[in-house]
Amino acid sequence: MSDDANKDVVSRRGFLGMGSAALAAAGMLSAVDASSQLEHPYPAKGDRSASAPGPGNPAIDGQNPDSFLPPSSDAGGVQTFKYPFGIAHKRMQEGGWSREVTVRELAISKSIAGVDMRLTAGGVRELHWHTAAEWSLMLYGNARITAVDLDGKSFVADITEGDLWYFPPGIPHSIQGLNPDGCEFLLVFDDGNFSEYETVLLTDWMAHTPHDVLAANFGVSEQAMEKMPKREKFIFQAEVPGPLAADQKAARGSLGPSGQDFVFRTTQEALTKRSKGGEVRIVDSSKFKVSTTIAAAIVTVHPGGIRELHWHPNADEWQYFVSGTGRMTVFATGGRARTMDFQAGDVGYIQKTLPHYIQNTGDTDLKFLEMFKSNVYQDLALSEWLTHTPPELVLAHLGIDKSALDGIPNGNVAVMPK
Repeated sequence: MSDDANKDVVSRRGFLGMGSAALAAAGMLSAVDASSQLEHPYPAKGDRSASAPGPGNPAIDGQNPDSFLPPSSDAGGVQTFKYPFGIAHKRMQEGGWSREVTVRELAISKSIAGVDMRLTAGGVRELHWHTAAEWSLMLYGNARITAVDLDGKSFVADITEGDLWYFPPGIPHSIQGLNPDGCEFLLVFDDGNFSEYETVLLTDWMAHTPHDVLAANFGVSEQAMEKMPKREKFIFQAEVPGPLAADQKAARGSLGPSGQDFVFRTTQEALTKRSKGGEVRIVDSSKFKVSTTIAAAIVTVHPGGIRELHWHPNADEWQYFVSGTGRMTVFATGGRARTMDFQAGDVGYIQKTLPHYIQNTGDTDLKFLEMFKSNVYQDLALSEWLTHTPPELVLAHLGIDKSALDGIPNGNVAVMPK
């Protein structure tokens, strides 16, 4: 980040730390004459034009300094592209909880929806399936997942923090928290309208099927059906499952285990790109064969680094911020641009082909996901474009000298500095 940019960030953060009365007083005491306004036309700390003496929410303003006092490059006119999971409705159950961000919460997010879910040790996300594909990242703890593939063969696996899974539409599956403290995970669905309230649940299906039909279907007595639940369970508490091998053997049956791997272990895969500024791990169908409708990049930006200016030509980008703090600007046509600030647990969204960048604004690593409704990951970097265009044409556009152009990285670095 340049010295001017640092001053800009510090100036706005300092401004946010002042109370409303202090801001008003500062505005009165530091009357700006006409010549000063000509030199500094954009409001900064202490300017009466930037003061906000009326009602406000300092906690929200403090988390969103680039909305409270936008940078001079921010022209507005771009649809809001941030929604925190922290203000989403949390559906509480014995055994865990869930909360979702769909197009209803974040109107711009038409292609992807997300769910944050917590299960206790033994807590079960009941047997179910979806009309949308499900991609997941384990954020915390350990879990056991089960599924049955299209050949009727079983899949049972234990997963831990950093692991991924993917279930295509219609594949029945379950998730259960393991010792010592269950798990929390992010679910990503390839439909912005998708909701966890709209899944096909085993208990809900059984509760709406007559007992005589169930008895005939299973070849047992109607009396055997009497203790079935009268409504869906969704998430419920159960005993922590035993050894993995025992569950795998019990589920195998006469068909044997599935030959399809629904899990991807990111810790066992080499990084796709690494630089001084950070690293990117790309996971799409070229590596994770089963994930045919969702592609992802797991991005880490070190302090002082920046996810370089770039765009995605093939799909909208849905983001989830795992840790750290960041600042993202999205550019649109017609001179429009918007800058917003992000913290852990926030969702971001950028429409297809719109250029953007993400800066690490904190003193720890910024980690976030880039998710796409696509089987392949694609991006193009500004530096890649400029260094593969005739130099005289670029110089005529930008007005920089040849030495500055020669200093631009030759290609897609992903995270700067190189």
